[in-house]
Amino acid sequence: MPELLDLTGESETTKKLYGMDEEITAEFGRECLLSRRLVEKGVRFVELLTPARPGLDRWDQHSGIENGHRINARSVDKPIAGLLKDLKARGMLQDTLVVWGGEFGRTPCAQMPDNGDRSRVGRDHNPYGFTMWLAGGGVKGGMVYGATDEYGYFAVENKVHVHDLHATMLHLLGLDHKRLTYRYSGRDMRLTDVHGNVVKEILG
Repeated sequence: MPELLDLTGESETTKKLYGMDEEITAEFGRECLLSRRLVEKGVRFVELLTPARPGLDRWDQHSGIENGHRINARSVDKPIAGLLKDLKARGMLQDTLVVWGGEFGRTPCAQMPDNGDRSRVGRDHNPYGFTMWLAGGGVKGGMVYGATDEYGYFAVENKVHVHDLHATMLHLLGLDHKRLTYRYSGRDMRLTDVHGNVVKEILG
């Protein structure tokens, strides 16, 4: 681990690619670079979180959404682009599935604070229509699958349930979600419950 965490051998060009030369992107840039190094060493699953900032939630802005999302987006955009570019340049992206998402989307309508302070407007959770993206690992590049209504509230086209997403991710990892079934308390259980279809349209 000490060798893995030692970034002194990485070039300044690589560090800059990940945004480690800028304060707002340095923390997440380091996480992304360490992720690439972990994958190179054979680690099979890596999870990253947006940096915690004082007074801000990690994307869960029920108030101050404009400022909070602006800061969060700036802190991760460049490092994520650097990670994808670096993985591709090293021939690793085709074998590495990158998934970006969160617990929920956000409602298209405002969530006003009790005191009526418009600068602190936020948005509530929205499980009915939200965006996730996948890259590498057998996924088609440069495409959009599905759409919400005109307000961005409900998914209305090519709906993908969370069980479909999990089934597709497992498929891309070489696993049939229907075969990952075990008997528990008199019931067959699996990660996708009794649901889930592989979204074949997004496969490369």
